[in-house]
Amino acid sequence: MDEVFRALADPSRRRLLDSLNKRSGQTLRELCAGLDMARQSVSKHLAVLEEAGLVVTVRRGREKLHYLNAAPVNAIADRWISQYDRDRVRVLADLKTALEETPMDQPRFVYVTYIGTTPERLWQALTEPAFTKRYWDTTFTTEWTAGSPMTWDNHGVVLTDPEQVVVESDPFRRLAYTWHSFTPELAERFGWDAGFLATIAAEPRSTVTFDIEPTGDGVVKLTVVHDGFAPGSTIAEMVSGGWPNVIASLKTLLETGDPLPV
Repeated sequence: MDEVFRALADPSRRRLLDSLNKRSGQTLRELCAGLDMARQSVSKHLAVLEEAGLVVTVRRGREKLHYLNAAPVNAIADRWISQYDRDRVRVLADLKTALEETPMDQPRFVYVTYIGTTPERLWQALTEPAFTKRYWDTTFTTEWTAGSPMTWDNHGVVLTDPEQVVVESDPFRRLAYTWHSFTPELAERFGWDAGFLATIAAEPRSTVTFDIEPTGDGVVKLTVVHDGFAPGSTIAEMVSGGWPNVIASLKTLLETGDPLPV
């Protein structure tokens, strides 16, 4: 947390974060042009922000895209803001702004956090119903091999679709699967009207990827990338608000034995 506050102390670094807040997923060239800052200065500031975990990068061909990572902000909110009785829902709503996807391409959600656990335990928490039910109220029925079909039980609604499959499965290292289907039963469960259901059901199927990386001392780095959305995607907005809750509850469950309260 000290590194985060030191990184935020510099006004130039705050300008960089503001730029990524408005349009995440920018290249170094775009950041330099948008802020009228020298390339060397921007590179140095980005290195500090990456070290503090406030910025993460994703390679796309020869380019390196920079994304705002809300996990440290979430940690600050939990430790400091909650002490002054700020509404947690309001804090998470503000985090959604910090996760706006870039309009320059297809939107993408990127989130990085560090969890006091092992890769094996984290893999269990991502795949086994005994875990996923507790922090997500969702379970999966699948063989967890690439190409295997998946049946979701999403808050009591069973979702089966031939395009709902495991994309990658490298135990304890990497897991990816296509996102679930949107059905009238799910709409009834969450109170969506017919128009909203039609909007999200018409969007292309997206994919979520979990990268698991041990960092030593019993800590694992978890990177969640959710992409494959259409430009202006409503589903992208939904997951950008939902994933911070799910990941925070997963982290709390693994580190304390209990998920966050609903």
